[in-house]
Amino acid sequence: MELPQMPELVGLSLLLGLLALVATAAVARGWLRTEDAPSVPAGQKGNGFPPVKSLGSKKQKLHQRIRREKPQQHSFTHRLLAAALKSHSGNISCMDFSSNGKYLATCADDRTVRIWSTKDFLQREHRSMRANVELDHATLVRFSPDCRAFIVWLASGDTLRVFKMNKREDGGYTFAATPEDFPKKHKAPIVNIGIADTGKFIMTASSDTTVLIWNLKGRVLSTINTNQMNNAHAAISPCSRFVASCGFTPDVKVWEVCFGKKGDFQEVVRAFELKGHSAAVHFFAFSNDSRRMASVSKDGTWKLWDTDVEYKKQQDPYLLRTGRYEEAGTMPCRLALSPDAQVLALASGSSIHLYNTRRGEEEECFKQVHGECITDLSFDITGRFLASCGDRAVRLFHNAPGHRAVVEEMQGLLKRASNDSTRQRLQQQLAQAQDALKCLGALKK
Repeated sequence: MELPQMPELVGLSLLLGLLALVATAAVARGWLRTEDAPSVPAGQKGNGFPPVKSLGSKKQKLHQRIRREKPQQHSFTHRLLAAALKSHSGNISCMDFSSNGKYLATCADDRTVRIWSTKDFLQREHRSMRANVELDHATLVRFSPDCRAFIVWLASGDTLRVFKMNKREDGGYTFAATPEDFPKKHKAPIVNIGIADTGKFIMTASSDTTVLIWNLKGRVLSTINTNQMNNAHAAISPCSRFVASCGFTPDVKVWEVCFGKKGDFQEVVRAFELKGHSAAVHFFAFSNDSRRMASVSKDGTWKLWDTDVEYKKQQDPYLLRTGRYEEAGTMPCRLALSPDAQVLALASGSSIHLYNTRRGEEEECFKQVHGECITDLSFDITGRFLASCGDRAVRLFHNAPGHRAVVEEMQGLLKRASNDSTRQRLQQQLAQAQDALKCLGALKK
């Protein structure tokens, strides 16, 4: 075998050595440059660029600042807007006026219930008292008839919790939840709760076909199967005699909750139905004296009913008025009836429409009232204000159509007044309503 020649081996070794020296020099030169470079204090710029560490730190601080900043409130203005209540940090799902007219309760997903003073509605500052809902949040809230307590429906707990209101020496209140919540009985999401004005029972209704009647200690007195495929809404009448529900069927079913002379519960019996819609009923409401009811349906109509009937003699409610509301045909909507049944408020999406129930005509329309869909709609017990909620604010509107309805009614009664004292009284009421409209800039031209 022939060995390679020596000169070739020497040349190869020299080439490899030269390459190794070049690589070593390059590495050494890089190290020296790194060591000789002037140090840049943290947070200062070097060669016009911030250090990587500083970039990361600033980015992190920016994210933290964004998380801490609250989202901006939805802005809304209108000549009939009386006030906006804005203490909640979460979206408001429900509200309720107390029976004495002094308070408004609101609940939100910020784990609080707030109690507002109605006498502050027209003031610049709107005071509220806060009740914390521990380890949960409330989706529905209702005052007790004596205004010394309120009940809430717990979102995660799926049950009722009672809060007692204890008055302090300074005029404020402290709030304490009772030791035990109501037992869990519903198997579907809840649609509404209520307390009878007599204080004799509580109602809860779920989205299946179940309505439960409870006593105040958390015992179920009766279970109602509405047979409506599903419940869209249920409520107790202001007179506390009736419980009504609506849903997939084109009617509103009404039951009487019967108690004995000694206040003992007896039974729940079928009373009457509101029949006349041709599609599912979204919502209904009672007037303050329970002698009128209003309903709105997927058939695109709303209806006003006379429910002051002798239903035990098989007398059916009378249909007084039908109006068009096209939005009801395409989306769910809510309804509120003024205490005197003169004004009907309908809400779909984030808009509200107000109708005169005597003539069936739309009188006011408020567009994009809230940043989210409206979750609750209610008149106060005097009928002066209409309240709505849907984002983090409650918006209160002057009930201008209500004042106009009083003007129309007084003018009609004056024509038939038979004596001076009656005429004087009617003139005084007429002047008050006209002055209110003038102050609101809502007089009809």
